[in-house]
Amino acid sequence: MDPRTPTVYRTQSWRTRRRALIVLGVAVVLLLGYLIGRWQDSAAEPAAAVLPPAPTASSPAPDPSPTVSPSASPSPVAVEYPLLQAESATELNGIETEDTQDEGGGRNVGWITRNDFMRFDDFAFGEVPATKARIRVASDTGISGRIEIRLDSRDNAPVGEISVSNTGGWQNWRTDTAALTDVTGTHTVFITFTAPDDSEFLNVNWIRFDH
Repeated sequence: MDPRTPTVYRTQSWRTRRRALIVLGVAVVLLLGYLIGRWQDSAAEPAAAVLPPAPTASSPAPDPSPTVSPSASPSPVAVEYPLLQAESATELNGIETEDTQDEGGGRNVGWITRNDFMRFDDFAFGEVPATKARIRVASDTGISGRIEIRLDSRDNAPVGEISVSNTGGWQNWRTDTAALTDVTGTHTVFITFTAPDDSEFLNVNWIRFDH
């Protein structure tokens, strides 16, 4: 056989390459179409709703009722204590009354010696503690004695006390203040007196507790 001429050979080679390129182009187009179709299918699928986990025996279902905070307890209110007139005590032991020259008039108690006492029943201090007592006193003697405040019994330890001395006259009045151990509730109040001897050493007009 005669060998092919170069022109015929180039023509057949070019046709072969063209067919290969056409086949490759078709394959690429088909692959792109397949990928685009898969992407559209994925985008069309709805997102799954996220649901809360179902209650189990170890995790009971939440209570739908609203939570109500307990109301705070109201703060106690301080009692405004009445003025205790000495002559109005439930009991006066060893003590006498007389007209007073103190401001406001009325009567005071006097001729007080050691071991005398006054008693006031059912005095309500309330929930806010009383911390002091103001006592209106007068004295015209060189004896220094003490006033003691006791609760519920004359034998109980004092919850407060003050020293008293000469004020310059039996009707020359002064207000002294006794600090108290905090006192609340309702009590029988005893005002007791002590001095070095049995001499009369004190007059008292009134007592007022305070916070």
